[in-house]
Amino acid sequence: MSIIRLLPDLLISQIAAGEVVERPASALKELVENSLDAGSREIRVDLEEGGIKLIRVADDGQGIAADDLGQALARHATSKIASLDELEAVASLGFRGEALASIAAVARLSLSSRVAGAGHAWRIGAQDGTLSQVEPAALGKGSVIEVRELFFNTPARRKFLKTPATEYGHCEEALRRAALARPDVAFELRHNGKVVWRLPAQDGIARAVALLGEAFEAAARSVDEAAGGLRLHGLAGLPAYSRSGRDAQYLFVNGRFVRDKLLAHAVREAYRDILHYDRHPAFVLYFELPPEQVDVNVHPAKTEVRFRQSQAVHQFVFHVLERALGRSAPSAAAAESRPHETGTGEAARPASFAASAFPARANGYMQQAMPLRAAETQAYYGMVAEALAEPAAEVHEPQAAMPAMGYAIGQVGGIYVLAENEHGLLVVDMHAAHERILYEGLKTALAEHRLAAQPLLIPLVFQATALEMATATEHAGVLAAMAFEITAASPTHLAVRAVPAMLAKADSERLAREVLKDIREFGASEVLSGRRNEMLATMACHGAVRANRKLTLPEMNALLRDMERTLRADQCNHGRPTWFQLSLADLDRMFMRGK
Repeated sequence: MSIIRLLPDLLISQIAAGEVVERPASALKELVENSLDAGSREIRVDLEEGGIKLIRVADDGQGIAADDLGQALARHATSKIASLDELEAVASLGFRGEALASIAAVARLSLSSRVAGAGHAWRIGAQDGTLSQVEPAALGKGSVIEVRELFFNTPARRKFLKTPATEYGHCEEALRRAALARPDVAFELRHNGKVVWRLPAQDGIARAVALLGEAFEAAARSVDEAAGGLRLHGLAGLPAYSRSGRDAQYLFVNGRFVRDKLLAHAVREAYRDILHYDRHPAFVLYFELPPEQVDVNVHPAKTEVRFRQSQAVHQFVFHVLERALGRSAPSAAAAESRPHETGTGEAARPASFAASAFPARANGYMQQAMPLRAAETQAYYGMVAEALAEPAAEVHEPQAAMPAMGYAIGQVGGIYVLAENEHGLLVVDMHAAHERILYEGLKTALAEHRLAAQPLLIPLVFQATALEMATATEHAGVLAAMAFEITAASPTHLAVRAVPAMLAKADSERLAREVLKDIREFGASEVLSGRRNEMLATMACHGAVRANRKLTLPEMNALLRDMERTLRADQCNHGRPTWFQLSLADLDRMFMRGK
């Protein structure tokens, strides 16, 4: 007697439903995608008890004819593909023909629909795998699908559902993803009879602001580049808006929300130099490519994809994002208002820079120049000379355009540099900015094998542990590659004889201990490859100008010029901002001018 037997159709459907319908949010996602594929311009969602009791999705799409209603609820029945060729180039969100059948197997479902030109709508119901007769229904256009008592006939599945509040949160997130993917479609969400949000059809920026907030828009860079059939556009949040989790990461491939390891790695690498390791960036990004270049038939949930040219995709996304995040200088886009204007219609000149130089000198702030490797622009000295010139002098030299970061006017608390640029007042965290400058310089110099060493006139000797002594002795070659010379001065002491020239003013002992610690913990090869940037960031932090150091105006301006030339200079190595801009309009509001 055979012990192998065919499973009943209902059980087969219920088993298959587990891959498609994990919770109410899974069902909602499939229903909304069907509405979008039907060409809907408006989608309304009603939920009760987090979608456990009711999910209703109403749309104004093309509808389903009465003769097709029964077939729509059958397994592996779809209008979206008919051959393997169509599957390989599928552009619709749904295509497997499993969603409605899977939902109908584990819930009480009803579907009403009306196609254009039909005299009225038609309705069909399903419960426990049994379809009702198709009957007339009242509906203006499109389709309405109701899913009641999800998992009522599979109690083992139902008991794994969370509280209604938790399930509602998952449903809202699923709808948020759909709304971000299609800003051209209007969405409405109700929960337990109350409107949660109502979104009109709008552009992508407005939709992102509506769902993620104005704070995200203010702290995001616009992205839009295309090459070789690939395009990436959207908004990438700066580290100042970073999160402790991945709750604000939205990445769409050809309009489909995905969680793809390849793309996630490309994004993570683009943020690597500007975001602290335990923080996560926020972004809304849309990646587009020819449909035949991506396989979306990887998993029933369709959140995983596979690219035919994965390396090219990775490099494109990484470089586009890296360039977007690397734009650091203030621009007209960053300041919403224009500079104040004089009565003659000409832009007002920056206020006295020269006047602030003398108090600094009088208070003893002048000191040996900080080695920022930046020459002063002649424009600054020209302005000082003009301010000091006698009134009778009538020499009018052509004035150079003001640099993006402007000119320094003073220092606050030994921490912040104040500068004036064409947009208003700039406040710079000097340590954070100098740290980024040093880090980028160290990276470039090491990559180009021109990291210069600076011998110390008097070697710095410090007491070392046995592990530090062994590390310095065994890895002298690695240390030399990084422009360090650290040798044994005695059985218990090490001598730092040379350090990278860029870090000549750093605390040599702390710097040496950090480098030896990284080599010991991660290995020499890893320090020069995978951990290289992390170690360079640590070195830059130790070498950057410290708080409470008084800078001269030339030193401050040298810092500003270096920032203009440095990639990603608006974020320090730990993801914190290095400067903030206050426009003249901001200052006017603070002082209530014009009121």
